[in-house]
Amino acid sequence: MTDDARRTLDAAGTAGMALLQVEAIVKRFGEFSAVDRLSLDIAAGEFFALLGPSGCGKTTLLRMLAGFETPDSGQILLDGHDIARVPPHQRPVNMMFQNYALFPHLSVRDNIAFGLKRAGLPRAEIEARVAEMVALVKLEDMERRKPDQLSGGQRQRVALARALARRPRLLLLDEPLAALDKKLRENTQAELMRLQRRLKMTFIIVTHDQEEAMMVADRIGVMNSGRLEQVATPRRLYEAPNSRWVAGFVGGINIIDGVVEARDAGRVRVATGDAGQVIAAAPSQPLTTDRICVAIRPEKVRLSRCGPEADTGDAVEINRLEGVVAGVSYLGGQTLYQVRLDSGAVLRASVANTARLDVDAFRAAQRVVARFTPDDCVVLDR
Repeated sequence: MTDDARRTLDAAGTAGMALLQVEAIVKRFGEFSAVDRLSLDIAAGEFFALLGPSGCGKTTLLRMLAGFETPDSGQILLDGHDIARVPPHQRPVNMMFQNYALFPHLSVRDNIAFGLKRAGLPRAEIEARVAEMVALVKLEDMERRKPDQLSGGQRQRVALARALARRPRLLLLDEPLAALDKKLRENTQAELMRLQRRLKMTFIIVTHDQEEAMMVADRIGVMNSGRLEQVATPRRLYEAPNSRWVAGFVGGINIIDGVVEARDAGRVRVATGDAGQVIAAAPSQPLTTDRICVAIRPEKVRLSRCGPEADTGDAVEINRLEGVVAGVSYLGGQTLYQVRLDSGAVLRASVANTARLDVDAFRAAQRVVARFTPDDCVVLDR
């Protein structure tokens, strides 16, 4: 999906071009509501991610889309037709399972062909589609192997080819990369994106991995307790969370509680117990209360040494807090500092490691100034 299309989705949702419309669906298990009046539109050709903590309902939602669970109420519209009570094998939907669910006694070719044979396709068409899928996922020369003769990444590609072979309108992916090591997972994420764009197919992936969701998805739906907390593009979700819960769940963040003292010229002045007075950019939506929190991502916090050089920052960096480096974590591409402010609160700052040596690094127990601009701050009223 192009950047222009992503901006359109971000600004206006999927109105007028939705392939899938989920309307107020509910799924209960006894007294527990796994999915609670959830509504969602997904566009044709979109790569959509469902992200959330364990038990939030994302897999239950995926299973209802696949037909393995039936909603207690609500509709699931695919191309305008309600499929909520259509059996799985009659839906133009396929699901790739977390454990791949390959048949151990069948070869790569026969695993891919299995669903096509069940659908009663002519032999010539089955052969053509299997050859197409084998080439698509780059498994040539492995067609006669059994699953136990393949690596984890190769088994993952067989499962993907089998799911794609019937050319579904919608492909569902349930934590498909969870069993892969980090390097292979990153390579496979890129491969999934390549395939999705080449096929122009709609993918929905369930994952608990935030980096994975942000890498592959055009939009992300963050779930909590059976409900969607926010649906947005990765950038908007990260830079403009709509609640304290989303801000705390997606990525690392500093959250400072306070009370609005004044509003002026697109800014708000906030009195906080942990950081004194903080000047923040006014939120795009009107505040419903003066008791708010200010959220700042660690990479937005710039550190400098105390002393004359502490005043060399940009004039717009109105917010300057002094403290002591209480912890240093080297993470390769960045270093994460924990700064204990003079108030006793801890502020996290992430600094990119642009030099090979640590000549500019800060040391534990060193006094520093933490600086950030009003535009670095997100004001949230809940």
